[in-house]
Amino acid sequence: MSTAATQNPASHSIATRAGSWRALQRHSSVAFLSTSAAASEPSASASSEQQQASASASSSSSPTPLTHYDIFPETLPLGPPPSGHFPIDTRALRREFLRLQARHHPDMHPPGPLKTRAEATSALINDAYKTLANPLLRAQYLLSLRGVDVATDETMQVDDPSLLAVVLEAHEDISDADKEEDLAELRAVNDARIGESEGVLEEAFREDDVPAAKREAVKLRYWVNIKQSLDNWEEGRPVVLQH
Repeated sequence: MSTAATQNPASHSIATRAGSWRALQRHSSVAFLSTSAAASEPSASASSEQQQASASASSSSSPTPLTHYDIFPETLPLGPPPSGHFPIDTRALRREFLRLQARHHPDMHPPGPLKTRAEATSALINDAYKTLANPLLRAQYLLSLRGVDVATDETMQVDDPSLLAVVLEAHEDISDADKEEDLAELRAVNDARIGESEGVLEEAFREDDVPAAKREAVKLRYWVNIKQSLDNWEEGRPVVLQH
């Protein structure tokens, strides 16, 4: 019996929908950025009135990107999970971000509709980059697309005594450090924890397991807070570690 004949119909349907979704995402992303670029680069011979009319028309007709992922089609061609991956190549993301910001920077335009549009586009690109470059914000964003808010709900905490003990110990180690070198081991351990959380979130979003993703996102918040405390450490400066 052929492979096609034995294929699970449900799996085939899911794959077909996923393929259509990715195609729609790519089309939306290309159309959005192409339209924005066209509005940002008017012809040198166009009159001020023509430029304003062009900006007004493109503002009303250009599509809005479906997700933050659509703004970075080169780095994230598969879109968000489950079609794409949760871990992101942040170096490639930053390179694409800088190219987009250079193309849409508001300072390239005189005051008027084109500058206003460029400001809005630049802000959108900046917000998307900041969200996707940070694994915690990325997880919170993906959950928000599924109707779950773990970013502002302070009641969502991990009720795990062993984890809380690890967090408190990290707080003490950071507070007791006399020099930057004292934190090297803790930094490496904490980076590994963040990487482990990204792996758990990769599987959770791939399986569309929202409860598991929510639990891990809350847990990841602790590791990211420790990382921020490590990055902000200064000799003699009090350490404030958020739980």
